[in-house]
Amino acid sequence: MRESFVRGVRLGIPYAVVGFVLSLSFGVVARQAGFSPGQAIAASAFVFAGSAQFAALAVFAAGGTLVAAVAAAAMMNGRFLAMGVALAPSLPGGPVRRGLQGQTVVDASWALANNGDGTFDRWLLFGTTAPQYATWVLGTVVGVYGGDLLGDPNRLGLDAVFPTYILALVLAEIRDPTSRRVALLGALIAMALVPFAPPGVPVLAAAAAALLGVPRRQDTA
Repeated sequence: MRESFVRGVRLGIPYAVVGFVLSLSFGVVARQAGFSPGQAIAASAFVFAGSAQFAALAVFAAGGTLVAAVAAAAMMNGRFLAMGVALAPSLPGGPVRRGLQGQTVVDASWALANNGDGTFDRWLLFGTTAPQYATWVLGTVVGVYGGDLLGDPNRLGLDAVFPTYILALVLAEIRDPTSRRVALLGALIAMALVPFAPPGVPVLAAAAAALLGVPRRQDTA
């Protein structure tokens, strides 16, 4: 248990560094959009989801309502439904306890804790998430209070960090022909919907590609 947690912390450090940069840019943009320092920091501390936070921020910046921002964030995080279903059998306890443990799920931690046989190392998951959470909140604090020194985050290319980060996770998970087909189909679905679908919908629709990975039922008669 201790060994898995410590190993997870070590594995999570590179992702934590990337997360710091991402959350720093979130803090800067949130302040520019009219968030107070407390609101921006609370968003990172309680939501702790890059894509959802940036989606909600985009809605606010465009003059959208709180309901619209929450809906956009929820759609962006729809992928966690499938991830949670896959993880649940590896978490002990009842629904409440499993739900609390599930709060540690982020993309990198989920991928790294995957044993490749349908099971997950939960302590490695916890360990990997710990440094990522710390730097995510810290980066937001730095962005909120040091944003005037940074200026426009896009000027430094920070807007390219998040998609590059997600692409790296996807490539690391493509290990066999089935996963490659799933990834390709998901990408095609998302790209087809992006031009006209609301934010978040392409992500949810692309998740349907995962059905290709469901084992086919074989007749035993």
